[in-house]
Amino acid sequence: MSDEMVAGCAPERARRSGGRASRVALRAAPLAEELRPVRAGLPGGQYKPLTEAGMARIHAAALEALEVIGFGSVPPTGREILTGAGAVMGADGRVRFPRALVEDMLTKAARGITLHARDPKHDLHLTGTNVHFGTAGAAVHIVDLERNEYRDSTSADLYAAAKLAQNLDNVHFFQRAMVCRDIPDNYEMDVNTLYACCAGTAKHVGTSFSDPAHVKGCFELLHMIAGGEKKWRERPFVSNSNCFVVPPMKFAEESCRTMELCVEGGMPILLLSAGQAGATSPAPIALSIVQAVAECLAGLVYVNAMVPGHPCIFGTWPFVSDLRTGAMSGGSAEQALLTAGCGQMHQFYGLPGGAASGISDSKLPDMQAGWEQGITNVLAGLSGLNMCYEAVGMHASLLGFCLESLVMGDDILGQVMRCVRGIEVTDDKVSIEAMKQVCLGGPGHYLGSEQTLSLMQTEYIYPMVGNRMSPKEWVEAGKPELLDRAIARKNAILAKAGCMVDPEIDAAVRSAYRIHFN
Repeated sequence: MSDEMVAGCAPERARRSGGRASRVALRAAPLAEELRPVRAGLPGGQYKPLTEAGMARIHAAALEALEVIGFGSVPPTGREILTGAGAVMGADGRVRFPRALVEDMLTKAARGITLHARDPKHDLHLTGTNVHFGTAGAAVHIVDLERNEYRDSTSADLYAAAKLAQNLDNVHFFQRAMVCRDIPDNYEMDVNTLYACCAGTAKHVGTSFSDPAHVKGCFELLHMIAGGEKKWRERPFVSNSNCFVVPPMKFAEESCRTMELCVEGGMPILLLSAGQAGATSPAPIALSIVQAVAECLAGLVYVNAMVPGHPCIFGTWPFVSDLRTGAMSGGSAEQALLTAGCGQMHQFYGLPGGAASGISDSKLPDMQAGWEQGITNVLAGLSGLNMCYEAVGMHASLLGFCLESLVMGDDILGQVMRCVRGIEVTDDKVSIEAMKQVCLGGPGHYLGSEQTLSLMQTEYIYPMVGNRMSPKEWVEAGKPELLDRAIARKNAILAKAGCMVDPEIDAAVRSAYRIHFN
């Protein structure tokens, strides 16, 4: 129904109070955080594809896999750490994890952790089924809608994506989403990746390191931004996305060394297991979850053997293969089920957890991308997954990142979080008093009623680029298209967004490091 129709049907009392103009002003006025219809950390957990018995069987199978199969390619440092904690090195070079060791480390593992942001209002409290959505990935291309092409991603693109994330309410954190392919030197690439993220947003940031030797210089950069090592350790605002495992069931030596250095430096760790069902992970959905759980349990033992209670995210990220071709299928229903099942396993252990959602296999932000991002994100949110990574912007099965899709994804995530919030049944919301006022001598409708106006901003969420015009209004407005609106909003945000690092610190960083973006 159009705004004009709403105004024409409104009772006299509502029109005298301002009518359409008052409603427009009400929609534009910022709400207090606690009144917003959606916000970071709403509790999910309504959707449970696994039964209690199913979760127990997955847990038992994971423990058996760790005890019987164990892990290969054990790095020398890891051998010392793990055997010192009670793991057993076999004659075949594999390290095995006795059940008692895993259970002991589970008691020591951190729960209810907070991922800090430079701006405390964006802190992420990973307790229970609290849900947060953000970016991640290592796309090597930008989907450039203004030029209608795929091109190499750059440090400037990453910086732009971080600035957009800072200004999109439903994107709660920003993890490195693309590779800075304009920087051939790997150390400079790691530095610029980290700084582009931190300069673009004051939300929590996730990053990776391509070589353990790069960690020291990057930590010095973080200390500069934080105002010293002590302040950094008090509120570490960057986490390390660490692929410590090469599925199936092998350690990645360089990543393990990076993980050790990050733990020493006080950085939270995303323990990331990213097998691909039917390729590097078993084809059955349940068994793929078993392998991912086993691999992340091994990482949990590794970290807690170094520093008991170090903040970790249980990062079971099994992906899906299209078994006809072997190609990744991140937007499939099977991917949605895998992610939701992993979310349940995190709750089974009471551990903060993360997994992938929102990936599209489509090359462009089209209808296919919409259904893929909508289905996988809503199941992840409803499962109560703490950290939903890769939720916005990712196309071509993680090969392409689209800034406009990031902007449109903010609308998707708003709707998803409204589903996560669910339906509150309280005395005032099921009282028939409002019905009596309308039906017994009232106007016969609820348009413009006091209850409707009071709830329009706190009970309902509205899209920023999505179009709800009538066909007549759409024609009169010049037939605006969704992608054009997304491009316009992207450009409007970037025109106003600035660097989130203090100018003096930014100057010092640029003096100490070769920064490739402006």
